[in-house]
Amino acid sequence: MPLTTTRTSPDWPCQVKMPGSYDWERSAAKWLRDLIPARYASYPALMRHPVLLARHAQIQVQQEIRVARTALQTARAELPVLGLPESVIEHTIKLYAAEVLQLQHIARSVRAVTEALAARGTGR
Repeated sequence: MPLTTTRTSPDWPCQVKMPGSYDWERSAAKWLRDLIPARYASYPALMRHPVLLARHAQIQVQQEIRVARTALQTARAELPVLGLPESVIEHTIKLYAAEVLQLQHIARSVRAVTEALAARGTGR
C-alpha cells in the first residue's frame, strides 16, 4: 500500500525504494543497517524485523547527534589545550556543525522510514 505523504517527503532517503514498490522493505533494512554499528547485524531479531531495526537506528542517530553537539560545544575550550592551531580548531568547529546538520537530516529520514515500516505492519 503506497504512502502518499512519504512519497513526497523531502526526508525520504534516495537509497530506499518507495513504500509499496517491490522489495522496498529490503532496501529500507539495508539502508538502516548502514546506520548502526556492524556488530548489531549479528542480532537476528534486528535483522528479521525492519521496524525494530529502524527503532534502533533512531536511537543510534540521536546518540550521534548528542556526541556531535557535545564535541561542538566543548571544542573552543578543550581543543586549545591539546595544542592545536587556531585554524585547525576553526575547521573542526565547522566540521562538527556540518555533522550535526547532516545527522539531523538522517534522523528525519529514519523517522520517515520508520513510519512507513510501522504503517506496513499495521496494515495502514
